[in-house]
Amino acid sequence: MAAPTRGSNPRATAAAALGAIAAAAVPAGVVLARASVRVSLIGASWSIPVAAVCGVGAILLVRGAHTQLRISLERSGGRRRAQAAVYLAIAGICFALSGAIAVGFYELLLRLEG
Repeated sequence: MAAPTRGSNPRATAAAALGAIAAAAVPAGVVLARASVRVSLIGASWSIPVAAVCGVGAILLVRGAHTQLRISLERSGGRRRAQAAVYLAIAGICFALSGAIAVGFYELLLRLEG
């Protein structure tokens, strides 16, 4: 009997890409704010919802990738990519939550000051 062939699991690949975007969005926003004169740190807070949405999207795609793995009896491949996507998505969601808390406290301090 021949060994099972490895197929492709595009959901795992897409989940890994979205997870990488989620994990890199907030640090990229901070680096942009530090390097640019035109963008302030608060102005770079656009990266927070990007990280949150991409992280949640990656988690949803990982669920689909795991379903595809289960249906194909592990022949579709992509288990490691799916696992990496979970870690990257969780990191992105944590960065987004940390950024949202920081911006929230900053806004609270501004309101209490004036």
